[in-house]
Amino acid sequence: MNSITQNPSTQSNDAEEDPLLKASMATLNLYKIRDTFYPQNPDDKISKLQQDSQYCLNLLDSIPPEFRKSAIQRATYEHLKGKVLDVFPDYRKEAEDHLSKAVKLNPSLTDAWLSLGNCFWKKGELVSAKNCFDRALSKGPDKNVLCQLSMLERKMAQDSDNKAELVDESIRHAKEAITLDVADGNSWSSTLIVKLFVTPVFGLPDNLGNACLTSFFASGAWDYSKLCQSLKAYQNAEKDEMMKGNPDLYFNCATVNKYLENYDKALNGFEAACKIDPALNASGEIQKMVGLLDKLESLLKRHIKAKRLASLVSSLVPVEVNLSYKKATIDLLFEGLNKSTAVTGKVLFFVKHNNVAPLYYVACDSNQMCFVLSVYGIQDYVIREGDQITLLEPWYKNVNFSWKGKQYSFKSIRADFKEQVMVNGKALSANQAISTSFYAQHKPT
Repeated sequence: MNSITQNPSTQSNDAEEDPLLKASMATLNLYKIRDTFYPQNPDDKISKLQQDSQYCLNLLDSIPPEFRKSAIQRATYEHLKGKVLDVFPDYRKEAEDHLSKAVKLNPSLTDAWLSLGNCFWKKGELVSAKNCFDRALSKGPDKNVLCQLSMLERKMAQDSDNKAELVDESIRHAKEAITLDVADGNSWSSTLIVKLFVTPVFGLPDNLGNACLTSFFASGAWDYSKLCQSLKAYQNAEKDEMMKGNPDLYFNCATVNKYLENYDKALNGFEAACKIDPALNASGEIQKMVGLLDKLESLLKRHIKAKRLASLVSSLVPVEVNLSYKKATIDLLFEGLNKSTAVTGKVLFFVKHNNVAPLYYVACDSNQMCFVLSVYGIQDYVIREGDQITLLEPWYKNVNFSWKGKQYSFKSIRADFKEQVMVNGKALSANQAISTSFYAQHKPT
């Protein structure tokens, strides 16, 4: 029996007679606290986990010898003790030792293999962790194991030469988890990303949304559709009532909206995450985003002498593009993707900011209309102030929203692929592209 996965509500009477079952229910409650308790002071969470884990250990130590006679009973005891010790974010050798004994005594304990894999992950032994997850899945499909394996593969992709293959495997395993329980928000969230770290955070509901977002960056494809897939997966995760109070889900969804340049939704999402769990540093993301928006507004409003602007525009030279493209200015663009359209302009300012991507510029078109340009997937030296740019099939957005009483309003063009950008009449080469190392914050849970 894989006791740790049983439903406590059906066991209250039996637990009075079976001390192992009572300890199992206490361990389930301990992990519920780990995954749902977000105090203002993060130290309070650690204190609570220490208090409740000690209660679980006392329960286990008080179990009479007659309930630890058989191999199955001893395996369950070792499993529970190791799992309790592993509830903290740091590696505990004692937890590994107990879990190792559990799987030797009863190799069919799926959750013990899962917990042992998490131990190895925290220890930095990723291959051993993967072996444990694979052993767990050899007992049969399990959504929790699939989610952890999906996260681990994204972690392993960071330092691998076959990043794309590992990320694809991550997405495949995340989707398998969803097929086992389509209503599970954790699996949907896991399919998709968070933070720019790769060491293993406990309690992170990371899967299809995280996998798709990681794929957006790790593959170097910079495909807008991957962001949309990621957002859809997070939205599906939100339908699960158990996920409504999860700060990581809000944070991750806000991150996707940031790269979709849905600035108002991103700010609201980060604010929601911050209210639930200040330790996520969502407030720092808000500060960075507001700082960027303020800088963009300032540069757009900066007074540029009409004579200089006219001189810059007059220096634009004809650029040879496919005959199927029609030339346009920004006022003629539609919201979204403008197929078979080319916009030519001049770069006025390069905008320095603290995010990993994209590159931001303030530019003007041939009608001297200024706009914000965001470019993904190229080196930061490729486009310079004063360069002539030609944007093919631009994605246009009219940004207009208010935040904390301040109104932000500007026109924006994004380019996701280097093939969409020509600089001084020339297409970009492969060595001018970049693949950003941006991954969800993966820690074993």
